[in-house]
Amino acid sequence: QVQLVESGGGLVQPGGSVRLSCLASGMIFSDFAMAWYRQAPGKQREFVARISSGGSSNYADSMKGRFTISRDNAKSTVYLQMASLKPEDTAVYYCYADSRVRAFWGQGTQVTVSS
Repeated sequence: QVQLVESGGGLVQPGGSVRLSCLASGMIFSDFAMAWYRQAPGKQREFVARISSGGSSNYADSMKGRFTISRDNAKSTVYLQMASLKPEDTAVYYCYADSRVRAFWGQGTQVTVSS
């Protein structure tokens, strides 16, 4: 019933910026903590960023200072603004919703950082 749909991925130049979006439905969005994870080829899925229902955010060390997570409760959307992108940021980026009881994942959106 809960659906998370990511968008905004694609081919990005090294050093460039992109904003990913995750539109949520089937949930009371403002009650959920939201997060982004990513999975690069040959690697395990890793935590990127999280934002609480109250708007507090935290980041993985490698993303801190370059990535910004935000949310718009009126639009039931969480964003990931990514700057100074590097080839090693290439991955499928997944949206995640945390109710404290259940976890929900989006289908992912591919971000490829290459010239």
